[in-house]
Amino acid sequence: MRILGREDVRAALADLDSTVIDLVRNAYVLHSQGKSDLPFSTFLRPLHRSESRIIALPAYLGGPAPVMGLKWISSFPENVKRGMQRASSLCILNDLESGYPLALMEGSQISAVRTAAGAALASGLLNAGREVRTVGLVGCGTINNQVVHFLAQVHEGLETVLLQDAFPERAKVFAAELAAEYPDVEFKAVTLGQALTADTVSIATTDSSYWLDLADYPSRPDGQVILHLSLRDLSVASVLGAVNVTDDADHAIREQTSLHKAEQQAGHRRFVTAEIGALLDGTAELPAARTVVFAPFGLGVLDLAVAEAVLNLAEKRGLGTEVDGFDPGSHKVTSNLAGSAA
Repeated sequence: MRILGREDVRAALADLDSTVIDLVRNAYVLHSQGKSDLPFSTFLRPLHRSESRIIALPAYLGGPAPVMGLKWISSFPENVKRGMQRASSLCILNDLESGYPLALMEGSQISAVRTAAGAALASGLLNAGREVRTVGLVGCGTINNQVVHFLAQVHEGLETVLLQDAFPERAKVFAAELAAEYPDVEFKAVTLGQALTADTVSIATTDSSYWLDLADYPSRPDGQVILHLSLRDLSVASVLGAVNVTDDADHAIREQTSLHKAEQQAGHRRFVTAEIGALLDGTAELPAARTVVFAPFGLGVLDLAVAEAVLNLAEKRGLGTEVDGFDPGSHKVTSNLAGSAA
């Protein structure tokens, strides 16, 4: 089995940067066409810390290069106060013929990259050719850092990024860091109301209180695309007042997401207009709307598609460490043991 640590994965992802959006697009389409097996995610919560969780996402993705495995990701919001990353993750890939483990790799970077690539893909699709010049970021952490990276690739005319965070100083620091990396884009730390005037807004916070009611911000532009990546920020009224797109309704409308809350209140899920895979392969269309919300649950097939590409590149470049002893080996029983058992 090949083990890939943080630096191994980082090096591989750097070489895959231009292909990650295509990997995500392909995974969405294959899933939409029924070429996947995606059981519901399992949530594990410590009894004394209900806001924290570890999620197991098993998945199989078919197509020309099938892959099977597991994403195991934790979210412990209190880590941020200790100067640590909120999330940590592992990806396990299994051989499709024997089921034996092929690789174990650090997965938080893969998770962040595929989340951001999916968001950028959705922004390009849902803006339907409209030029996006301004982007708003609500939450200044790892996910929105990656979102900027991929949105800049999808929206080449991007001019201004407006940043808001519950801790304003964090937004100022984040703006300065991004300005050094993207000198052709203006970055401003702003209020929430100002961030919500952007053409596309990415929401990635650690809040789970459904605190944001879009109706409180009437200056938002028509046709605005909201990338609701943290899933539990928007109020029920905001969901029911928008055209909603997700990655898989059965997965996204559960575990007390904003979409789940909306279903509980409305008694139906007709407020979800389409899944992104169906939009990508042309089997669904969106009506014109003042606000379009993309609320992806985060499908394990995306992580595995990117992880498979990381593994392939790692093998070519000799990244990581090959470790013996992770196959079951021989289970033969000696004659003495067999005799005593009899």
